[in-house]
Amino acid sequence: MKCFIVDDSIRVIEGVRALLFNIERLEFIGHATTASYAVEAILKLKPDVVILDISLIGGDGMKVLECIKKEQPPPVVIMLTNYPYPQYREKCRELGAEYFFDKVTEIESFIKALRTLAQDSHLD
Repeated sequence: MKCFIVDDSIRVIEGVRALLFNIERLEFIGHATTASYAVEAILKLKPDVVILDISLIGGDGMKVLECIKKEQPPPVVIMLTNYPYPQYREKCRELGAEYFFDKVTEIESFIKALRTLAQDSHLD
């Protein structure tokens, strides 16, 4: 399963990437810190899963989400953010995000979701 990370913090990207290292069948294929590069890279690389923050340099993750969910087939999107407000959760779900996790309080659930996705054979 190919995975792409989009976050405005290189430290967060490196931390998430370290978490991904221990998940079987998961391959990190790239990252972006800006909204424009994120869309460009995702459309080019066609990851199976995108880990996406709401706050990005030069834009926001919800606009990225909206753009990449128009692709066929669309990637699975996991929102991983410091903005776990109910209105953001709802809006991201409306735009097609399959998962929404708080970076601080829901990391274990985030890892569990990634492991489950990696085991899912239809993403081979």
